[in-house]
Amino acid sequence: MRVIVAGLGNMGRSHALAYHAHPDAQIVGLVNRSTTKLPDALADYPTFKTFEEGLGLNPDLVCIATYSDSHADYAIAAMEAGADVFIEKPLATTFEDARRVVATATRLNRKLVVGYILRHHPSWQRLIVEARALGGPYVFRMNLNQQSDGPTWDTHKALMQTTSPIVDCGVHYVDVMCQITDAKPVRVSGMGLRLSDEIATDMYNYGQLQVWFDDGSIGWYEAGWGPMMSETAFFVKDVVSPNGAVSITDGNKGASDNVDGHTKVGGLLVHRPSGDKLIDLPDEPDHQALCNAEQAFVIDAISNNSDLSRHMNDAVQSLAICLAADESIRMGHPIDLGDQQ
Repeated sequence: MRVIVAGLGNMGRSHALAYHAHPDAQIVGLVNRSTTKLPDALADYPTFKTFEEGLGLNPDLVCIATYSDSHADYAIAAMEAGADVFIEKPLATTFEDARRVVATATRLNRKLVVGYILRHHPSWQRLIVEARALGGPYVFRMNLNQQSDGPTWDTHKALMQTTSPIVDCGVHYVDVMCQITDAKPVRVSGMGLRLSDEIATDMYNYGQLQVWFDDGSIGWYEAGWGPMMSETAFFVKDVVSPNGAVSITDGNKGASDNVDGHTKVGGLLVHRPSGDKLIDLPDEPDHQALCNAEQAFVIDAISNNSDLSRHMNDAVQSLAICLAADESIRMGHPIDLGDQQ
């Protein structure tokens, strides 16, 4: 399977390494608009400055790991050129663009996989199973704040030229909420604040969303980026029900801007009124192993012509919730999701 990877930041490099290691993938080109240092394993692959040059190689699969504002146009161009697509989250920066990408995949019968890496993590899968076993309705309490500085803060500032923290990271955790409750989201509100003069006046580097589901479940997610952020309680993952709660008890301890820690669970505490159960989760996959699993899923889905319609719909739903929260922050009032189902 001939593959190009567009965007060679942290995620793009990891995905390229996954393709490099997969026996059914052949990297034919790497695309990045600026020169960047690559791992030794990737150093001999041809590199190109523009996405158009990459598409000119006639790839079977295009991996898009560029900044969010290019995702929709790049994905549509790749599918129209005859390729299947893996695209990093978020799928797009507007709900309309997300629907446009999914419509193109459906019309052209292309495979489209969105980079929801937690779906490939056995410990997060276990969290979902344990939470569903408690039964709803649920209260979801989740956050990922990052005390970023230096190069990581520079990356965050670049991301915030087009995408807020609650959209960029929130899609992961809202997707987890949706998998647990399996109910329809009906209402979203949000609040946010600009805490730095280094970002645009119409952007915020701290945000929180609240979401209501039609089964009575409710949830919140918060995300903040920057050197001013607190590392106290920056990694909260709780699911509460009438019958108890499931909580991540270990995992990321300190170094809140370290991407390798953002997926770690370490252990789960399952609390019921009758007693608590601690589930130890040793030998969790690291970030690269998760990317390897994610790309193996993509290649398998293409090879076996898997039905990805539910995956695409779920990706649009979680994005719609986060984008509605972003709109709520900017407009100053809650958003009814009735028009975005």
